[in-house]
Amino acid sequence: MVNSPRLLLEACVDSVESALAAERGGAHRLELCASLADGGTTPSAGMIAAVTSSVRIPVFVIVRPRGGGFVYSAAELDVMRRDVELALDFGAHGIVIGALGGDRRVAQAETRALVAAARGAPVTFHRAFDLVPDQCAALDELADSGVQRILTSGGAATAREGAEQIARLVAHAGTRVVVMAGGGIREDNVADVVRIGRVREIHVRGTRLRGAGDARYPIALRKPLPADEGAWEETDAQRVATMLRLGEAAIAARALR
Repeated sequence: MVNSPRLLLEACVDSVESALAAERGGAHRLELCASLADGGTTPSAGMIAAVTSSVRIPVFVIVRPRGGGFVYSAAELDVMRRDVELALDFGAHGIVIGALGGDRRVAQAETRALVAAARGAPVTFHRAFDLVPDQCAALDELADSGVQRILTSGGAATAREGAEQIARLVAHAGTRVVVMAGGGIREDNVADVVRIGRVREIHVRGTRLRGAGDARYPIALRKPLPADEGAWEETDAQRVATMLRLGEAAIAARALR
């Protein structure tokens, strides 16, 4: 029987290369995401299959259909349910979710439905938890919903700043649910987070910047994220219709020349 580590480290990754590097570094579990600059969204089926077949440690897949806020439409929740099932089919060992209501409380019915879709695989509730108004009450609700783990910075900008609150959550949780510290954990604060927060699990990025050598692109292809943390971009039907109309008018005008 393999002994549990004294401290379990979960590494947040978005590629096969990062997954392999995290495993070499001693990570015990991976959270696999896409679009980490936007807080993490659901990775592709190909990425899930590639990562789960490349590493020997458990891979938990985030299921989040877009960046921005955590209040989801019925259509988005249907996508999430399908993504939970597909992630497991492609080798995921666990699922990471987070859904809130308009009052920023845990969306209990939606959470229970996603836990059910996970078919008994462990489910983590991600840092949407840091937006709820009463974290102890939310922890109780999540434990009752079948969630096994909560990722949190204690409601603060970083886990170091929220370490005292994390410790309170650990005490409140007891053995019902695992409280995992995450958010801005670095080499210079990890010891304080573990000591003050009294956690046995931490969630880290641990990245370094990579580039294309001396290459300089002549145009910018990346766009800045919205300044509003809860905002996201969505297609506007009127804008599409307007551009189509203007483009067609331009073709008609060109034909008259």
